[in-house]
Amino acid sequence: MEPSIDDPRGRGYRVPQQQGGTGPDHNDPYYDMGWAGGQVTGPEQQTYDLYTTPATGPYAPYPAPEQQVQQTHQIHQVAQAPHVPQQRSWQEPSAPAAEAEPAYRIPPTPDAGWDMAHSRRRGWVSRAVLLCVLAIQAVLSLRLDNTAFQDEALYLYAGHMQLDHLLHGAELPVDYNAYFSGSASLYPVLAALADSAFGLAGARALSLACMLGTTALLYSFTRRMFNERVALAAAALFAVTQSTIVLGNFATYDAAALFLLTLATWIVVRTDRARVAAVLLAAPVAALAVGVKYAAALYLPTVLVLAVLTAWPHRGKRSLWRGAALAAGIVALLGIALLASDVLTGIQKTTTGRAHGTESAFDLLTRSAGWGGLLFATACVGAVSYAHRGRMNESPRSLSMSGPGRRRRVMIGLVLCGTALLAPAYQMYLGTGVSLFKHIGFGLLFAAPMAGIGVSRLVGAHFRYPQLGILLWVVMLCVGLAQSTWRFGVWPNSTQLVDVLRPYVNDKGRYLGDAHEVAVYYLREQTGQRQWTPTDNISYQDSRGATHTGEDGYKRALDDGWFDLVVLDGLSTGGTDAVIADNLKANPRYRLLATIPFENSSGTGTYRVWTKR
Repeated sequence: MEPSIDDPRGRGYRVPQQQGGTGPDHNDPYYDMGWAGGQVTGPEQQTYDLYTTPATGPYAPYPAPEQQVQQTHQIHQVAQAPHVPQQRSWQEPSAPAAEAEPAYRIPPTPDAGWDMAHSRRRGWVSRAVLLCVLAIQAVLSLRLDNTAFQDEALYLYAGHMQLDHLLHGAELPVDYNAYFSGSASLYPVLAALADSAFGLAGARALSLACMLGTTALLYSFTRRMFNERVALAAAALFAVTQSTIVLGNFATYDAAALFLLTLATWIVVRTDRARVAAVLLAAPVAALAVGVKYAAALYLPTVLVLAVLTAWPHRGKRSLWRGAALAAGIVALLGIALLASDVLTGIQKTTTGRAHGTESAFDLLTRSAGWGGLLFATACVGAVSYAHRGRMNESPRSLSMSGPGRRRRVMIGLVLCGTALLAPAYQMYLGTGVSLFKHIGFGLLFAAPMAGIGVSRLVGAHFRYPQLGILLWVVMLCVGLAQSTWRFGVWPNSTQLVDVLRPYVNDKGRYLGDAHEVAVYYLREQTGQRQWTPTDNISYQDSRGATHTGEDGYKRALDDGWFDLVVLDGLSTGGTDAVIADNLKANPRYRLLATIPFENSSGTGTYRVWTKR
């Protein structure tokens, strides 16, 4: 057996050097790999060339495959020369094998953008942003500070009287249902309970809770109809409007009625895939909203239409039965309430048969545009954009989706945006701006989802232009701040006035006063509503039995010394106040007790208090 040694070139065989060989090739690249020479002598003193190549000439050709295997086996029987690294045996080149698949595969990259599938993380982030919006809304409302407004004082005092009537059988001083704009047995009683426990701040906190609940429900049903981004934008815009901020710290019917109306809308949207009977859950809530404030009935048609439109993709024409069932339920409940109560007179006096005013339609339209025009314009942009393209998602997977049908999208936009015009249109018909700033808030509630779409499209896909949405919101915030501050300062602070009146009123006297409801509310332990006569309506019967009304009635009553105390502010009824003040100055029966300066949004004024000598 011929000795063998590993070749640095990895061929695994050695060929004996033939006689007359030329020796090592110094140009061979393996020559400098640590070999002292180019030959190794085996046990039989036969020289082997370490640098043989598969070339012709002095070197032998490649061995046959069988010899290659045998010689490769012999390599392991010969001690390797020093400094020679172990190398792999050479194998005859073969055809390249098929490329093996890699063991690691790159996972598919998710689509960029707003993923269509709901995730828990996105839900929690969305709720966290909503909490921030609610916190801002609460701060904006709570920063407003003033004594009770005339309407607040009246409703709270009436609530206390209703409680005394229900709990102790006390006689009501007047029939409140005959002239209230909502049932005197509903909100006034609830607000009076809060007032008894926490004072005026407690009653206003009840309104704040209702308005925060309204914003949260707005977010919820908008998210159901569209998506989280639109819902957050709608809630953020609605939270900074004047009506929302003021009603959140205003103890009147409006906040409770708006909350109930929003709750009814939420039920309608939330049950869009349920059975027809499920929509009847909204009937008692909607009827209760109308009971709390009669003007809420103006927005019931919108709720009925939404009951049909939201269910149309799931039920088609059968969704018409949802609207019919809800309408029947609401009408039945309201009919029962009318038959079981005496509120019909109040409905006619304050809502359906309200006296027409003299304010121009242009003036009312201008004020409406100033109080809600920016949100309404954004809603119109959103409605047009939604009608053009219904897809609400940025994911490339949704590129082929167009959302609901174009007709349905157009109808949703028209219904929600058109609802915002109901209150201004109705009050322009009546020619009066009384409570217009509050009623506008009802319409803006329904326009807010479309405004959310408008902001979403303005910002663009993947939040391309977030500065535009932020700019719009900041502008609306500044406008809401300024308008709400002005609104809450329209009436003067009555703290000093109440302190002056406290020693002079009792349950025996007769009093004449502007905005007397405020004094009656704060001094209800000393005086009652029957003892006070307003400066806008009088029916005085003299000692001979003759009845006098208007300015003549005030003159006759003062000449006879009928009133023990007179309070004028020059704001409520300016013309009548001037007539009464002139009569008091010339009347020896009365003397000026105090003048109390005050400030309001319009400037400065003075309370003037006269007492009988």
